[in-house]
Amino acid sequence: MIGVIFTIYGYARVSSKAQLHGNSLDEQTATLKVNGATNIIAEQYSGKTISRPKLQNLIDSLNPGDTLMVTKLDRLARNVTEGIELIKTLFEKNIKVHVLNIGLLENTSMGNFFITTLLAVAELERNMIIERTQAGKEIARTKAGFREGRPPLPREKIQLAISLLDNHSYREVEAMTGISKATLVRYRRKTKL
Repeated sequence: MIGVIFTIYGYARVSSKAQLHGNSLDEQTATLKVNGATNIIAEQYSGKTISRPKLQNLIDSLNPGDTLMVTKLDRLARNVTEGIELIKTLFEKNIKVHVLNIGLLENTSMGNFFITTLLAVAELERNMIIERTQAGKEIARTKAGFREGRPPLPREKIQLAISLLDNHSYREVEAMTGISKATLVRYRRKTKL
């Protein structure tokens, strides 16, 4: 097929605002560019979130022969099932999947086995992190003075914020004190009772 140009699309995903403005998204984008991606789509969605509209739009726009490139497999899929379904869908559309820390994945028996194995390892790692976090919480609960959730705000800070609301908007007080509008509203209601 002389004269046909195939495009290499890159997809970068981060799961938190800190990563969005930090090195993770920048690193992914730079790595994708260096490896030949000419069109890069980036979005912020947790691995737990089902809806990733930019990824879906990208997949819908791919043409046979194009390549979808990601830095790591867990940037593309949330779990083993979704990863296998997504990659099989791409293979059916004759789309190549290039995972930079693995290589080019092809629609072969060995390629499908490799994908399943890698996604299972990624899911196992995620589950182990969750288990360690839960175990840490259980240990913390046994200690005296443990309190679930964020530490309470100092009373003086709350009183200052509530008094500032007499002459300032919620947004202004939020900017001055760092206390969210929702928290300000909740504390203000308590003081009026």
